[in-house]
Amino acid sequence: MDDTQALGAQSLPQHLNASGAASVGDPDVPALMADLGRRARVAARRVALASAEDKNAALHAMAACIRTQADAILAANAEDLADARAKGQSGAFVDRLILNPERLEAISDAVESIAALPDPVGRVLARFERPNGLQIERVATPLGVIGVIFESRPNVTADAGALCLKAGNAAILRAGSESFRSSLAIAQAMGDGLEQVGLPADAIRLVPTRDRAAVGAMLSGLDGNLDVIVPRGGKSLVARVQEEARVPVFAHLEGLNHVYVHAGADLEMAKAIVLNAKMRRTGVCGSAETLLVDRACVETHLEPLVSMLLDAGCAVRGDEAMQAADSRVTPAMEEDWRTEYLDAIISARIVDGLDAALAHIETYGSHHTDSIVTSDEAVAERFLAEVDSAIVLHNASTQFADGGEFGFGAEIGIATGRMHARGPVGVEQLTSFKYRIRGSGQTRP
Repeated sequence: MDDTQALGAQSLPQHLNASGAASVGDPDVPALMADLGRRARVAARRVALASAEDKNAALHAMAACIRTQADAILAANAEDLADARAKGQSGAFVDRLILNPERLEAISDAVESIAALPDPVGRVLARFERPNGLQIERVATPLGVIGVIFESRPNVTADAGALCLKAGNAAILRAGSESFRSSLAIAQAMGDGLEQVGLPADAIRLVPTRDRAAVGAMLSGLDGNLDVIVPRGGKSLVARVQEEARVPVFAHLEGLNHVYVHAGADLEMAKAIVLNAKMRRTGVCGSAETLLVDRACVETHLEPLVSMLLDAGCAVRGDEAMQAADSRVTPAMEEDWRTEYLDAIISARIVDGLDAALAHIETYGSHHTDSIVTSDEAVAERFLAEVDSAIVLHNASTQFADGGEFGFGAEIGIATGRMHARGPVGVEQLTSFKYRIRGSGQTRP
């Protein structure tokens, strides 16, 4: 499939070649992006007013189009895979990029599952009456136009587009160059589904160029037509977006997550939680990167915890006490406390009680996800209150940092900022609110 076919009625400017490339800084790329922003704003106004039934019908139609256009999507993916292998990309990278009939069916199922979620738009968040008789409601409304910048996973095209639509928003999606053809093909199917039910295809558009100038245009806000940006990718991408964006950003830079085993922890529970938090999936943002063990339980808990991790194939980088517990532990350097490994590696140290654990987490953590294991409810409540992270857990694995596990159905990412959305960003977090006030002739004195 030609890379330009997925645009439907929206055609590429002549300067873009068949691979979606253009010279960096070409003046037509800003023009292309400005037009994309204007179209998205018009579409956003329409989908914001769409009924729950119409949005759900669109989601089902999009899922059906992904299924019926599977051959075209897989052909596009084959080209992306050939390029990735020719460039010598790693096996793990190629695996993230691969689409097959089973994965496409899972993508379609995920889109349909979003249709099953409650409609977040129009929810009455608060209702109260003033002494003068004014009736005031705070009501959930769409955010508007959401930009999503992601890297190698083509399924993000469907996930992000569907979540944004469910919340009454338009989406402008910028895929990584490696998944460009695959993502364009998926976006084509989603646009076709929208049009089948009478909603604008411009509500979900993939940026039709690999040119990096397109990212800069999105970060500038597309002449005021972009309301929020969500980066999905590595640390360098997220750092650039957070540094340069002129619109709000929902993101996390790193998941420097901790498990603190308090003196009051049940040993078997601590072992199960620590092992799951680190080793269930080491490459996800909810994976634990640092283990803190209370000095008061060193004699009973330290050696079993450390040996368990090492025996499971996890490298442990620890302080002197950790090294004394097992000769396989290697020394931890200062940089280890600030490293998101995303691998079977964990840093570990002894702390002198709750205050020292809190101080370590505040100094080195990234405000993503942190957990305490203890049977002492008072200590647990202090930890839950004082750790300033988006997700704080008591007696549970950090791997629960996931919108699906929260019952949100799906998520567009995890946010660690302190404004608006924090933690898993699902359909409810992709809304804002407004106040509706009903009066009976009141005037202000």
